[in-house]
Amino acid sequence: MRWKGWTTSRTSTPRRRSTEVRILGIDPGLRITGFGVIEKSGGKLRYITSGCVRSGEGELAARLKVILDGLAEVIGANQAEEVAVEKVFVNVNPQSTLLLGQARGTAICAAVIAGLPVAEYTALQVKQAVVGKGHAKKEQVQHMVRRLLALPGDPSPDAADALACAICHAHGGQMGGFSTRGLSVRRGRLK
Repeated sequence: MRWKGWTTSRTSTPRRRSTEVRILGIDPGLRITGFGVIEKSGGKLRYITSGCVRSGEGELAARLKVILDGLAEVIGANQAEEVAVEKVFVNVNPQSTLLLGQARGTAICAAVIAGLPVAEYTALQVKQAVVGKGHAKKEQVQHMVRRLLALPGDPSPDAADALACAICHAHGGQMGGFSTRGLSVRRGRLK
């Protein structure tokens, strides 16, 4: 499906019980921002939808607006209650890092405008929570997301990263059985 700049692979809006929470995971990117919505009920996770917001080419401000509007529509259409966003890593190219940071800030703004709490996770934390090792490859993340959510096929890499972020948040940001909240990562290690 396609609605105003974003695509989705499946959407579902059945009634929810009060113990369920919908989590929107976001993998920010200036050209492609991945999103994935899951529902947590007790210890069980259920896939709701995933896809990408594609900002295309052109002026930076217009592209950021596409991301903001697309994520706002995803939040509203899927009744997200919490948001998990992947943190930006420092790239070799400072200009690329700056642009990615602006896309990430726009994604956070979409959640804040909707009044939703935002949690942030490093790629290491997300991979550790989903795959079991922090330096997993993209294909491994896709495969584990598929297995954990019982999907019929692997989601796109951007959607898989977003779903992985949501899964990490659903498990309390846990790595190896202990919470990572309040910890930071330095040189690939928890501090």
